[in-house]
Amino acid sequence: MWGGRFAEGPAAVMREINASIPFDKRLWRQDIAGSKAHVAMLAAQGIVTTEDAASITEGLDRVAAEYAETGVPEDLALEDIHMATESRLAELIGPAAGRLHTARSRNDQVATDFRLWVRDSIDAVEAGLAALQTALVTRAGEHADSVMPGFTHLQVAQPVTLGHHLMAYYEMIARDRSRFADARARLNRCPLGAAALAGTGFPTDRFATAAALGFDGPTANSLDSVSDRDFALDYLMAATQCSLHLSRLAEEFIIWASQPYGFVALPDAYSTGSSIMPQKRNPDAAELVRGHAGRIAGAMTALIITMKGLPLAYSKDMQDDKPPVFEAHDLLALSIAAMTGMVETVRFRTDRMRAAAEAGYSTATDLADWLVRVADIPFREAHHITGAVVKRAEADGCTLSELSIETLRAIDPRIDERVFSALSVDASVASRRSHGGTAPDQVRARIAEARAALGIA
Repeated sequence: MWGGRFAEGPAAVMREINASIPFDKRLWRQDIAGSKAHVAMLAAQGIVTTEDAASITEGLDRVAAEYAETGVPEDLALEDIHMATESRLAELIGPAAGRLHTARSRNDQVATDFRLWVRDSIDAVEAGLAALQTALVTRAGEHADSVMPGFTHLQVAQPVTLGHHLMAYYEMIARDRSRFADARARLNRCPLGAAALAGTGFPTDRFATAAALGFDGPTANSLDSVSDRDFALDYLMAATQCSLHLSRLAEEFIIWASQPYGFVALPDAYSTGSSIMPQKRNPDAAELVRGHAGRIAGAMTALIITMKGLPLAYSKDMQDDKPPVFEAHDLLALSIAAMTGMVETVRFRTDRMRAAAEAGYSTATDLADWLVRVADIPFREAHHITGAVVKRAEADGCTLSELSIETLRAIDPRIDERVFSALSVDASVASRRSHGGTAPDQVRARIAEARAALGIA
């Protein structure tokens, strides 16, 4: 490729460290698409003949067919997917293949290919997250009335509904989808035609190639075009945040599946056994999703550190931009699929959830609110009284609603029989009717909005 400048070939270690074909072969579809758009523009501008353009296009289709059937061969001497494709094209059509690289560089070529790949990846993630949201909304609809304990500090706090809890993850995933959509919108400018770094003297039409590849237009600065990897970092940051949400849901399934909780029974399809303990049912799929979040965050950190000190324009360090993105994509796709499957098939043990909510003094805040609302007691005093009531219930080994009215009035004479209407877990959740609250009618309203947003009946 550069034999005119160098008298000797690279050392074996140089050939190995310099080659990216083992990983950038994943870009072959995008590389073929970019090359076809580029040669069509060259022909339209009169830079190459229509005959050569037709031969190159036909040859590229033949190369693509070979890749699809047998994969991309890894020849380290050809370094990357761009040279592998051009070399094979030359074998197929002869010297005309050498005209394909007119008015472009591998710098703008790889920037274009990589943007196209990330764009395709975002579209795949979008579809996967929509399926996960559909699963969450469907299961939430089944359990809009199912009472469970809400937690803070992993301690029973207030009763909520399982539907409300699942819809919290719907909201998280909605924000993830918006982050990916924002990343896609920002990346959708085409670097092709920026050449090595300064543009080209040929009369190219960058708007034509951008349109042919589905971009909103060409990038505006040739230096920035070949050195920008913000789009990859945007993707990794969105992927990291998404993986954190998936990890939180996975962690809840792990906790809920443990015997002390017993809130869920995970299906066999997403569990494993033990090589020595026959009774075990391990939540390995959920644990792997939790683990993948760390690797995805590591991928984001790796690219941030790679890019942090690079001067304009292209530096070879940027060859290492793709492995972290590819790894994050693979792990995120697996995590989304695994969590979607678990949400769809998990069996919720709502009897255990209700029992935990009833046993954990979760309606204490309702008692304090009742004292404020009915007895006209300042909240801070009501909080103190409620604390004394909880202390007495603990001592007696009973729930708040099981305390006698005499016991309650001995703590504060302003309490009367009406208080019992506020102490059940059902009354508690039903009362939380503020916008975004856990009351079943509020949960159903939000589910209806979500179903409409997802386009499901």
